[in-house]
Amino acid sequence: MKTDFLESVFSLNGRQTTIRRELLAGLSTFVTISYILFVNPSILAGAGMDFSSVYVATCVAAAFGCLVMGLYANYPIALAPGMGLNVYFASSVVIGMGVGWQVALGAVFCSGVLFLLISILPIREWIINSIPASQKLSIAAGIGIFLIFIALQSSGIVDHHPTTLVAIGDLAQWTVLLVAIGFAVIVGLERRGIPGVIFLTILALAVVGWISGLAETPEGVFGVPLMESKTFLELDVIGALELGILVVIFSFLMVDLFDTSGTLIALLREGGLLDEEGKVQSLSRALLADSSATVVGALLGTSTTTSYIESGAGIRVGGRTGLTAVTVGILLLLMLFFAPLAGAIPGYAVAPAILFVGCIMIQSLRTINWEEATEAIPAIVTAVAIPLTFSIATGIGIGVITYVLIKLVAIRAKDIHPAMAFLFFLFVIKFLLDA
Repeated sequence: MKTDFLESVFSLNGRQTTIRRELLAGLSTFVTISYILFVNPSILAGAGMDFSSVYVATCVAAAFGCLVMGLYANYPIALAPGMGLNVYFASSVVIGMGVGWQVALGAVFCSGVLFLLISILPIREWIINSIPASQKLSIAAGIGIFLIFIALQSSGIVDHHPTTLVAIGDLAQWTVLLVAIGFAVIVGLERRGIPGVIFLTILALAVVGWISGLAETPEGVFGVPLMESKTFLELDVIGALELGILVVIFSFLMVDLFDTSGTLIALLREGGLLDEEGKVQSLSRALLADSSATVVGALLGTSTTTSYIESGAGIRVGGRTGLTAVTVGILLLLMLFFAPLAGAIPGYAVAPAILFVGCIMIQSLRTINWEEATEAIPAIVTAVAIPLTFSIATGIGIGVITYVLIKLVAIRAKDIHPAMAFLFFLFVIKFLLDA
């Protein structure tokens, strides 16, 4: 009876898989993405948010997204708060722009609602195709460089300098050595295909800190989930709709939309789940899972929730249906009982993970057409502008303006999508008003 029910929900036979294989795939994906449960609260705590509340929000928002993706879209793809956007949320929006984290959550909520509308309306393909592939790839790479800089800075490897802006930090610190060792371990063991190496490395570095006295030991490993959240429904939507924050909403939306679309296509192609024309059969359902998870996450108290490319770990061991995603969702909910342990993870322990993810994101530059200068050079500008301006929004704007101007001068106006032309004028007006 139980097998018949699962078959009716997930079409296991139709996708040539079994319950055991799907459960194993879900476990593989969970172990691979579980590092975000430690990293995300650590990053958002830097914006003044309560660590424990964000930890609960991260677990629940990710679980919600996985359950919707599994039960509604029937795809083996896990969701969680996205790396890069959480750093942008904390470092650029809250700290850099000086707005409250409540307003930043309001911006995430608004971007999620807009994403939800786009997922429903028939214009989603038009919007997804409006941005050139080179710019989409460069945005991902720029966020990767951004992550690397944040990781180096937070670990003490890079420090501030009044003249050169940055300088080498105090490399004699034990925490710096642990970050370097942790990074080498993650890269080396990932190369050997060992699952969950990021999660395990974070725990190992934390244990070293607890034993050596570099970090405070946890009060316990297990605990009852936090019942009184300091972030639940604390978002400020009205504040997020002010003129100066609209570009932040756009940035959250743009990165989430294009990142999700690219992730879905890449993962489903790997799993052989695209249709004969190479398209996602239930694209609207998958996008609805992603966008609704972002809305729920903002209500709970976390940054943008998105589909994770690490879901490939489960797909590679045979995950083909939503049962894989549902398994991940259930395991994420069980992690709520490990909040005391998560709260004791020191900041240096998560730095190697951020550094590694940043390096992986930069790899998107390799698929850019380097033979076409009018595509490659604007892509470089975007990728470099994001970390140097400490803002995804500003970096995207500079990249869009550069792309359009170069195409016009090269008499390649036919390459400029109407949406890109519209964005060009919007960013020009914004930069002139900000001057």
